[in-house]
Amino acid sequence: MKFNKETYLEWYKSMMLVRRFEEKSAQLYGRQKIKGFCHLYIGQEAITAGLVSALTKEDKVITAYRDHGHALALGIHPNAVMAELFGKSTGCSGGKGGSMHMFSKEHNFFGGHGIVGAQIPLGAGMALAEKYNGTKNVSVCFFGDGAVRQGALHEAFNMAMLWKLPVIFICENNEYAMGTSVERTTNLFDIYKIGAAYDMPSYQVDGMKCETVHEAIYDAAKFAREGNGPTFLEIKTYRFKGHSMSDPASYRTKEELNSYKDKDPIETTKTTIIKKKYATEKQLEEMEEEIVEMVEASVEFAENSPLPDASELFKDVYVEDDYPFIFD
Repeated sequence: MKFNKETYLEWYKSMMLVRRFEEKSAQLYGRQKIKGFCHLYIGQEAITAGLVSALTKEDKVITAYRDHGHALALGIHPNAVMAELFGKSTGCSGGKGGSMHMFSKEHNFFGGHGIVGAQIPLGAGMALAEKYNGTKNVSVCFFGDGAVRQGALHEAFNMAMLWKLPVIFICENNEYAMGTSVERTTNLFDIYKIGAAYDMPSYQVDGMKCETVHEAIYDAAKFAREGNGPTFLEIKTYRFKGHSMSDPASYRTKEELNSYKDKDPIETTKTTIIKKKYATEKQLEEMEEEIVEMVEASVEFAENSPLPDASELFKDVYVEDDYPFIFD
């Protein structure tokens, strides 16, 4: 595929927003403005940038708890994401979800799930709904390399293939399930090969490049829209920070980390943009300044937003609308 100027600039803008937002989140966590768990997406930004350019607005996305990048890339305003991190009522989940549970029905983003692997059957179920309703939309279900060991994945894979559901299963393989490397959990290092047991089209993808991510997801979405069923993508990536803010990541070497930082998707995309003369270094710096200002504004917004009212405690526990079913 050939990508134009607008696509490269959108990729750069999306990745830069996620990077600067996550860096600010780390600072705020250190100041105890953000509490609880907090998992940063730094280093993996090419995946969400390439995802959005390959999908339509009607497609559905669901992921695990490292979800800030997905939320921002899909268009949820930084104010709403930051306010959610602060536990404020103006957050995208009303301040009741926090870092691991970002949601936006408007943006077709269905989490943010804190239980490892729990979102995988949900992603298949979302695809079942699209097939039942006769749409051409696809469901994109993200999970980490640690979640591959969950039985729910295998059950979902089986049903998705049996019913030819329009779902793209994506393993964001950043090589570590918390602090445990892939090599210590399985004898099958190429995770994508698991799909072969279900005769599911499965591929390994370079997750440090927006181009390869876009191409793989676009092709998988086209395959699903044509009624052919699911695809499994193992997108190889790397997180530059620890598993969470409480993880010093002492289980990996500086040499390993630096080898991936040499492939930083933001820097490689920037190099391509300048080489192709899509923008000057000064123009990209101005874009970055605007993004930094937006992130700072989101902090002010979150600081000044109210906490959820105590009356909200029992809301969103049960569905309040009447079901359109008749039970004998």
